[in-house]
Amino acid sequence: MVLGYLLARAGVRVVVLEKHADFLRDFRGDTVHPSTLEIMYELGLLGSFLRRRHEVIRQLTGVVNGHSVTIGDFSHIATHCKFIALMPQWEFLNFLAEEAKPFPNFALQMETRATRLIEENGRVTGVVAEDKNGTREIRADLVVAADGRRSDMRESAKLEVIDLKSPIDVFWMRISRLPNDPDATGGRFATGRILVMINRNDYWQCAYVVPKDSADRVRAAGLAQFQKNILGLAPFLGERVRELDDWEKIKLLTVQVNRLAEWAKPGLLCIGDAAHAMSPIGGVGINLAVQDAVATANLLFMPLKSGAPTFAQLQAIQKRREWPTKMTQSVQIFMQDNILARALSDTAPSTDLPFALKVLRRLTFLRRLPARIFGVGFRSEHVHHALRAKSPG
Repeated sequence: MVLGYLLARAGVRVVVLEKHADFLRDFRGDTVHPSTLEIMYELGLLGSFLRRRHEVIRQLTGVVNGHSVTIGDFSHIATHCKFIALMPQWEFLNFLAEEAKPFPNFALQMETRATRLIEENGRVTGVVAEDKNGTREIRADLVVAADGRRSDMRESAKLEVIDLKSPIDVFWMRISRLPNDPDATGGRFATGRILVMINRNDYWQCAYVVPKDSADRVRAAGLAQFQKNILGLAPFLGERVRELDDWEKIKLLTVQVNRLAEWAKPGLLCIGDAAHAMSPIGGVGINLAVQDAVATANLLFMPLKSGAPTFAQLQAIQKRREWPTKMTQSVQIFMQDNILARALSDTAPSTDLPFALKVLRRLTFLRRLPARIFGVGFRSEHVHHALRAKSPG
């Protein structure tokens, strides 16, 4: 959607396919980071974007063995918005669709699923799509696969996936929130258990972290034990844990961390999760995808105006975006292996704060580093000046 919007602003004809009838689904990527908010500012959309309902996170906090600690502080980031905006992803997508609507060269086709690629003479020339009227072909100078970590287009292209492994999975759920609940969004750590709670104003979006492939054991222990585990980490929830009265309300997110060896082949480019599935740590997935989209628009809007981009021009996207992707995944893998996995393996009860967090608590300036890594990233993309002028038609 971001890439389609940017290319439409540049005068490129764009067709965006969405397989569902609307965007109203329980996405996990609801954290809009300062890097993405900066893109909205550069496009002149920030004011209207922030008028949509959202919550604000200015600090990342955690409760570890009963101790509260601030892990990241966004107040020193060199961006216009020194905070994370919590906005449902369907709201973000609807916003982009409305902003793109005035451009006659932008088409959003709902209930239309791209099922496989069309390849001719060694080049991708379009997709086969299914909608309520049947199957049809859509031809294009460039197909961009932005269809997620289970990308049909990536599979159709038979691109090699490098699996970086993850030691965790996540149960995803929501619990109602009361006005006198704590405000802070963050993680809660105790012996062998981790719960991340995101303040969504009238409810908590919760992620209960478990060891990889342990979901069946958690379910077998029963809902009562699951509720007890949640309550042990967040005692203020009280009787509200009983809202989790059916496993249908508790969705399993199988965590993947991977990336493609090659993001492109002639006529096809993969971006976002289709090119690199991120860990949920830091909530950076959607923001890395937006950065990919901006880099793609910057580098390809001129070639697309004159026809099909060359394979070398597509490879340039990977060349620019692969390093920040690798760096971010390296940080996530380090945190998964050395913090989350170790915390989940703990068996001895503790009331102490780990040494690293004691240092972070004492030397407050260190909080800027996590905020910089997850709020802005290792390479910030900025909208090309030629794309900042909005000119429908």
